[in-house]
Amino acid sequence: MRSIAFREALREAMSEEMRRDERVLLMGEEVAEYNGAYKVSQGMLAEFGPKRIIDTPISELGFTAVAVGAAQNGLRPIVEFMTWNFAVLPLDQILNTASKMLAMSGGQIGCPIVMRGPNGSAGQLGAQHSTAFESYLANIPGIKVVSPSNGYDAKGLLKQAIRYEEDPVMFLESEVMYGDKSDVPDEEYYIPLGKADVKKIGRDVTIVSYNKMMKVALGAAAELEKEGISAEVIDLRTIRPLDWMTVLESVKKTNRLVIIEEQWPFASVSSELTYRIQKEGFDYLDAPIRRIASADAPMHYAPNLAALAIPDVARSVVLVKELLKQYK
Repeated sequence: MRSIAFREALREAMSEEMRRDERVLLMGEEVAEYNGAYKVSQGMLAEFGPKRIIDTPISELGFTAVAVGAAQNGLRPIVEFMTWNFAVLPLDQILNTASKMLAMSGGQIGCPIVMRGPNGSAGQLGAQHSTAFESYLANIPGIKVVSPSNGYDAKGLLKQAIRYEEDPVMFLESEVMYGDKSDVPDEEYYIPLGKADVKKIGRDVTIVSYNKMMKVALGAAAELEKEGISAEVIDLRTIRPLDWMTVLESVKKTNRLVIIEEQWPFASVSSELTYRIQKEGFDYLDAPIRRIASADAPMHYAPNLAALAIPDVARSVVLVKELLKQYK
């Protein structure tokens, strides 16, 4: 077992799969000569060469189209976006081509492609660089959406996506997590997509989150523990397919559910999860499902306003305590 940074876990996942399969390649802005905007691909050009680690022009629409075409012709490309905010430009390739080709071709042409990069806010980047895209992308049939919270999960999920998934996989990371350390085993491992993970066992309330908001969820659970409140914390890890059954099994035990996410609240991941749990688990709920999401507005640049817009530990603790006090 080794303690490595989130960016190193991603790099190991890509490098291991590239050594195993010569069809795998990485392309994106500054992934080669500059070693990646966030140094995720550091050293990969030296090992794999410019035919497999490919610097692209500043044209997401163009290089995503090239990658989608490559995937439909037998390669297994990885596309790095400098931020998922820039992936709005090639939405036509994602929505109208990658996600639909298998169905439109009657199962003859697949699109085994992984698109990855940082997602959501990262501190004073302004509204145009701070959107969380999980619910946008998860609304598209034909693709899978992964949003890990730590390096261990990220490596296993990314290796699974590159090696085994024949559908397009959208892999959403976070700029503020690239330096976070995680324990990663020396032996090879894969984590199947579509399986949530219980990060902490509890009895009084279920807290669900994903990506960097898992820090808030676990932080809130730790604070609640000091007051004798036992929270079970679940990391969704994969947004589509959504493992709501693991959440339901937890709610059967705790009878309460709080969801913490960075999405805007309207038509969000929490909206879908809430519908599933109230539909299938209504008789197990002793209180309404509650959530804390980002402010329903473009992200502020000012750091004090940005902090108010995003869920935090203090407000999450207050929400859980209100739920427990109001519905005993």
